[in-house]
Amino acid sequence: MQLNEPTVRIRKGPPRLQDATGPIPSTVPTHEMADVDEIGDALTLLAETGDPISMYAAGSRQPVLGRILSVDPELPHFVMELNPGQTLAPGSVTFVAWLHSAKLQFRLSDPAWRSQSGAPALIPMTFPETCEVLNRRATERVETPLGGNFMASFVVNGAPYELPLYDFSLGGVGLRCAKKDARGLIKGRKLVDVRLELGTESVIVADLEVRLTRSYRSFLLGEQLHVGCKFVNLSRETEREIASLLDKLNAPQRRR
Repeated sequence: MQLNEPTVRIRKGPPRLQDATGPIPSTVPTHEMADVDEIGDALTLLAETGDPISMYAAGSRQPVLGRILSVDPELPHFVMELNPGQTLAPGSVTFVAWLHSAKLQFRLSDPAWRSQSGAPALIPMTFPETCEVLNRRATERVETPLGGNFMASFVVNGAPYELPLYDFSLGGVGLRCAKKDARGLIKGRKLVDVRLELGTESVIVADLEVRLTRSYRSFLLGEQLHVGCKFVNLSRETEREIASLLDKLNAPQRRR
């Protein structure tokens, strides 16, 4: 499968009623996710895990259950796979799912919810403009500042890589590059002794694991690839160093 092809997974069976997730109460404070790349990452992860999606039509407490079958971040759209025999009522629908330890919720509306030809359970949908997230993540992610020196250098199968960091957190880093520069960076690949230049003040060496690869199109750079990596066996000293840098980068935003 090519990296820019929609993600498709074979399911073990349709979600059951006990798998249903209730909507986030309106009185509970949530975080708003509005970045299309983050939304694409979340939907792609739900497609890969096959986690159940609960869908609530306006005014209804009875969920329609299904899963995300595939995601195409370039359009951007995704395909929802409903449980056999279930349909979506026309109009606004609230979608709710668990994403790791966070609850993800968004709303979409369509006057007809047309399915794919010959496949009544498969409904193409566009990305939501925003998502509500409850207990979003255990570690805060920060985008690297423009003009800063944030790079990752490592070797895979004898080939050297030097890729820019898009963001980082105590949990991991996000790399971005042209697709031709990402050979070998497949999901599950272990990256050993990665040299991370975090600005002009800090250089750390850590092991990473590739957790997500997703293609997208940049207006300036053309077709690009986002490579999400997780830290593996990060030492406490390195954690403290990263946390200190995160605090420094967040300080100007807190003063606004």
